[in-house]
Amino acid sequence: VHIDQEVKLDFKDVLIRPKRSTLRSRADVDVRRTFRFKHSGAEWTGVPVMVANMDTTGTFEMAAAASKHGMFTTVHKHYTVDEWKAFIAAHPECLDNIAVSGGTSDADFEKIQAVCALEAGGAHVRFVCLD
Repeated sequence: VHIDQEVKLDFKDVLIRPKRSTLRSRADVDVRRTFRFKHSGAEWTGVPVMVANMDTTGTFEMAAAASKHGMFTTVHKHYTVDEWKAFIAAHPECLDNIAVSGGTSDADFEKIQAVCALEAGGAHVRFVCLD
């Protein structure tokens, strides 16, 4: 049996020291960032917080709420193309902040293609999450 004698740090041992700022209020803080994707040339600007594509979190309701704050949602893969069509028609403002999820089966690939082909005002789902 090996007993590790090295010092271990925990959250109580770490001090985060804020740097000086010219901001007068926390309301002036902008946490949005722009990400440029190397191979596609695409860009995304928003708050780098992502809602997971789990059944109970990556929902259309969560996507609509998170998108209002510039956050991203990977929508779970159990919605039908018709449900996607209704969501996109009702919430076109969310399209820059969502990804369609799917697995590796042929049926999943076909659904991803169908969802990515849906449009609202010329916009469409730009991101895919393979699960």
